Amino acid sequence: MTAPTPPTGTAGAYVAPGAAPPGRQHASGSAGLDVGGVPVSELIGNVTRDLSTLMRQELALAQAEIKQEISKSGKAAGAFSGAAVAGYFVLLFLSIALWAGLSNVMDAGWAGLVVAVIWAVIAAVLYATGRTRMREVHPKPERTVDTLSNVPDALKGQRGDTP
Repeated sequence: MTAPTPPTGTAGAYVAPGAAPPGRQHASGSAGLDVGGVPVSELIGNVTRDLSTLMRQELALAQAEIKQEISKSGKAAGAFSGAAVAGYFVLLFLSIALWAGLSNVMDAGWAGLVVAVIWAVIAAVLYATGRTRMREVHPKPERTVDTLSNVPDALKGQRGDTP
């Protein structure tokens, strides 16, 4: 005597006893399809829930990383501020030393004026350089705006500007 063969659905796929074959309606008359014994609506719900959880976890990770990087940046900014103050004092005392050295050669008033003129020239050069570089700054992120304008087309399955 041979053993009974298990019930199969379309294309020979195994179907659990009492379950509708894949692609057919439930016996209760609902319109949901079964995939491996699980309704498609439940599978979509699971995928949606998992994606939502994944996005929340990724956002939490990004926030933690950003918080850590901000902390590092704050410490670096503090070190740069200390270096700037120390550099200021170095320049101040070097300027006073130059003034004192020049006052051995000329009147102290004229020596102070020479040091001030040197600093005025340095300030003018730095101002001109800063102004030139500031004109090169474009506050609008051009590439980001361009790629973001293609996102809606990409979601629709189109490639944007490319054929």
